[in-house]
Amino acid sequence: MTQAPSDVLTVSQLNRLARKAIEGQIPLCWVSGEVSNFTRAPSGHWYFTLKDAQASVRCAMFKNRNQFLDWLPREGDHIEVRAVASIYEARGEFQLSVETLRRAGLGALFEAFNRLKEKLEKEGLFAPARKRELPRMPARIGIVTSSKAAALRDVLTTLRRRWPAAAVVLYPTLVQGSGAAEQIAAAIDQAGERAECDVLLIVRGGGSIEDLWAFNEEIVARAIAACPIATVSGIGHETDFTIADFVADLRAPTPTGAAQLATPDRAELAQQLDHIQRRLQFGQRRRLDNLAQRVDGLSRRLTHPAARLDNQRRHLGHLHSRLRHALSDRLQMAHRRGDQLHARLHGLRPDLGSLAQSLMYLHQRQQRSQANRLASLAARLDALGSHLHHLNPQAVLERGYSIVRDAQGRVVRDSKELKVGMEIEVTLAQGGAGAQVTRVEE
Repeated sequence: MTQAPSDVLTVSQLNRLARKAIEGQIPLCWVSGEVSNFTRAPSGHWYFTLKDAQASVRCAMFKNRNQFLDWLPREGDHIEVRAVASIYEARGEFQLSVETLRRAGLGALFEAFNRLKEKLEKEGLFAPARKRELPRMPARIGIVTSSKAAALRDVLTTLRRRWPAAAVVLYPTLVQGSGAAEQIAAAIDQAGERAECDVLLIVRGGGSIEDLWAFNEEIVARAIAACPIATVSGIGHETDFTIADFVADLRAPTPTGAAQLATPDRAELAQQLDHIQRRLQFGQRRRLDNLAQRVDGLSRRLTHPAARLDNQRRHLGHLHSRLRHALSDRLQMAHRRGDQLHARLHGLRPDLGSLAQSLMYLHQRQQRSQANRLASLAARLDALGSHLHHLNPQAVLERGYSIVRDAQGRVVRDSKELKVGMEIEVTLAQGGAGAQVTRVEE
């Protein structure tokens, strides 16, 4: 059967129909596979291939979606993507438009993590307002961890190096496996009840999400929130985050980091003390020198009252003599100044007759200048009035011309600006009219 020309589809139309058909038949779903050919474009979009032993499919995850992930897929990672099946119309390629993704097999754990995180956040357990400041110089530091953990050795080494003055109390517990969460919570409760520490470190070395899961349990989170002692969490590596990290008063990236955040640096404090001691010594020496100098000055000023009265009497006589001479000199200078001013005033007496003639001459010149200026301005005003009359649009209209404007009020100067059927306004010398264009000539 021959297909009618009107039924022939373009490639674009075919790809669009195929895309709509696929998107309408395959709902949003989870797909698992291995990451291959992962590319991060300059625009921020991710492009990769998801494959298994028998097949592969192209995937695209755009920036407005991938920006919410806190990890980056790598070649060979087994992941699960939540995506919409579609077709990239420009090339007709089948692809998955990814909404979100997670590590394969960990979907349930991640969902449980997010549910508990959202629940505790709504209750205010993560609020900054409830976070407490750590003591600056703790006298006793508690540690909640396994007694056999490598993290414990790292923490003890750091505490011994930075702040050996603090006593250390260990609250041993399992940190992974069955029953670990309950033991961790019990150890935190025990530390709070005994109240023998200034700060409590909750630490564990790195591991997979399953290994760290005990610190994502609700019982541990609530034990940390209820603990009366300031808490520091140092669980896993820098990129690992647990529920305990959000509840603790301060989160450290590693167990060693927790020990560093909970203690001052002994070497730094020693330098500060040395600096303060030098400043105190310098200040004391300077104050003693000032006091000694003041004592010397006071001792020099300490004289017999009769001698002081005699000195003051001589000084007063000297001042009286100076004042008498100064007054005599001042009067003589005033007399001389008066004579000089009298002579100058006599020589500066003005010639009133000559000044009157000059004033009359200047008055006549001013009157002539004003008259000439007014005549010139009147002639120029007449010329400008005549010129303005010639340029007045109303005068042009009175000669039989008109002004055409479009619907927006713009003046039409070219027939190319008009179209047949277009509404226009015509302004005449007297009034105006609305019109419609029926013919256009260029």
